[in-house]
Amino acid sequence: MAERFSYPEARRDETCIDIHHGIEIKDPYRWLEDPKSDETIAFIDAQNDITRPYLDSYPHSGDIRDRLKDLWDFPKYSCPKRHGDKYYYYINSGLQNQSVLYVQDTLESEPRVFFDPNTLSDDGTVAITSTQFSPDGSIFGYGLSVAGAEWNTIQFINTQTGEKYPEVLEKVKYSPMTWTRDNAGVFYGMYTEQEGDVDGSDTAGIKNQKLCYHRIGTPQSEDVLVIEFPEEPLWRIGAQVTDCGNYLIITPIKDCRDNLLYYTEIGTSKDITGKLTVTKIVDKFEADYDYITNNGKKMIFRTNKNAPNYRLICIDLDNKDESQWTDLIPADPKRVLDWTAAVDHDKLLICYGEDVKDILELYDANTGKYIRTFSLDLGSISGFGGDYKYSEIFYQFTSFLTPGIIYTIDLSTNLYDEPKVFREIKVDGFNPKEYKTSQVFYSSKDGTKIPMFIVSRADIVKNGQNPALLYGYGGFNISIQPVFSVTRLVFIQSFHGIFAVPNIRGGGEYGETWHNSGRLMNKQNVFDDFQSAGEFLIEQGYTCKEKLSIQGGSNGGLLVAACINQRPDLFGAAIASVPVIDMLRFHKFTVGYAWISDYGTSENENEFKNMIKYSPLHNIKIPDNNVQYPATLLLTADHDDLVVPLHSLKMIATLQWTLGKLPQQTNPLLARIETNAGHGRGKPTSKIIEESTDILSFIAKSLNLKYYKE
Repeated sequence: MAERFSYPEARRDETCIDIHHGIEIKDPYRWLEDPKSDETIAFIDAQNDITRPYLDSYPHSGDIRDRLKDLWDFPKYSCPKRHGDKYYYYINSGLQNQSVLYVQDTLESEPRVFFDPNTLSDDGTVAITSTQFSPDGSIFGYGLSVAGAEWNTIQFINTQTGEKYPEVLEKVKYSPMTWTRDNAGVFYGMYTEQEGDVDGSDTAGIKNQKLCYHRIGTPQSEDVLVIEFPEEPLWRIGAQVTDCGNYLIITPIKDCRDNLLYYTEIGTSKDITGKLTVTKIVDKFEADYDYITNNGKKMIFRTNKNAPNYRLICIDLDNKDESQWTDLIPADPKRVLDWTAAVDHDKLLICYGEDVKDILELYDANTGKYIRTFSLDLGSISGFGGDYKYSEIFYQFTSFLTPGIIYTIDLSTNLYDEPKVFREIKVDGFNPKEYKTSQVFYSSKDGTKIPMFIVSRADIVKNGQNPALLYGYGGFNISIQPVFSVTRLVFIQSFHGIFAVPNIRGGGEYGETWHNSGRLMNKQNVFDDFQSAGEFLIEQGYTCKEKLSIQGGSNGGLLVAACINQRPDLFGAAIASVPVIDMLRFHKFTVGYAWISDYGTSENENEFKNMIKYSPLHNIKIPDNNVQYPATLLLTADHDDLVVPLHSLKMIATLQWTLGKLPQQTNPLLARIETNAGHGRGKPTSKIIEESTDILSFIAKSLNLKYYKE
């Protein structure tokens, strides 16, 4: 007999109605948009009160937690990076909540702790969000967030003495941090008008970011306002001091693609006394421009202007008209130029992506001439340490079955040698030979070929009965690459399952063309690609719909939620983490307006008509033919000020009201609302393990999966 749920009763306000372009849209759970009301808090408690017992009642949840802890307990390292005359890198000994920043005088000397964020809180919820050393390495600037909030404070440490400077920079969010060449101060962005809470619980939209200059050792009240755009309150201001220190590159952005390109000459800190006068190079939002390096007034930028796969261009500040721009490295029709780093004074390290595999190459920064390729297995570059001032570089390789290998080479002495293994990361209890990874290409609904990685045990039998976990994202030009994941490994081990990642449209795997084919009026392609991936796994005998789970977070949570509405018959379970759910109102909260570039806005009639077709909140309905919704778990957090929790709260209330009392709906419809946590950035290891335990327990219990101890 299937378990029946008695879901909490949530008040419906049937009088809450919006008119969108002449169409009435009810919003009966609008009251859940207030995160601090007693009624919302009671609703959250009531949801957790039915979810927690369900998750805890799975008999193997303790086994899963132990297995996660055992496999997670391996040392993790970042690439060393030189600052001044020392090397810095992060180490996590295994289960530490936050990684610790270490310093070495040389690569052969003993490492010592430089900064340990674990000492800042008992539960590991204070995290480093950004760092920037001064040009000479004498001062360490770092951003901290509490409980996963997007708001930061910026502080500074003298690297020689270890002493903290007294000032704390507050009201900082989505901010650059870039030093003047005299090591005397930083440019950073702040929201001076912010009046709400900065703990991540406030949902109000943020406006009027200002770029300020802070001199080290002075109070924030003395900081100099250098750039603002009061006529454009939603712009966020990117800024970077050039490698030579003579210019400040300013890149205003209003959403999640395309930036303007301005610059101004700067001297030393004593010259910065008021607003800076900027010169405009690009004054239309029509492409991305990323500063790479410069030689005097000749600037190198990575751009997708007239190059959907990106190219490197040179802009001479004395002759900056677009007609005078030159290609340093033209766009490659088959490969996406993912990132570029200036190294060894006159060289460029370039990472290309081809069919979701990374390729690492070296070029001459002055001529664009190809120098060499660094050989890689099938996988991705997950870390890099290097600088235009130094010839030594480090890069970290990872894959679904490779925890991490850090390579190093000195380009001044061994330019054509094979890089040396600097450090190889090992995981006890994991033998990669027991698993296999394959890449397949399947057809989506419109015939487009979509790549998908499939990871499984080496002895997998395609009998149509394997549990499968299908993960997707599909948005914002973000590529989902092969990376090592303990949680996915435990799913494969514990249930003899398979894990699949389709590289669906909307991402950046094939450049801006791939992104454009999955955004705005093309958003349905993303859902079609994901559903077609599930159908492929079933048709090819990997799994069956009863054992097929889907998972995604943030924009991927929108993906999962839209797909269970459109194809409730195709999936056994669905996990949507911090999802975007209310497509008609997302732009009204915190920085949601920045997502309009991918989704559109309900204030535009054509975009409204498109979004209302798939908006998860507005498409929950009783399925035909007595079909029930898959077992569904929504995960959110009370301090998520990126995708605010109201999305998940309104979704779960609507799911339970619409479906919860149907006799055929025996699959659970639950929400896990975490406290003292945010969107995911800086989440402590202990919370990650608890969340992963709950997700795997939910899937296993809901689908009645067999648990394998060995």
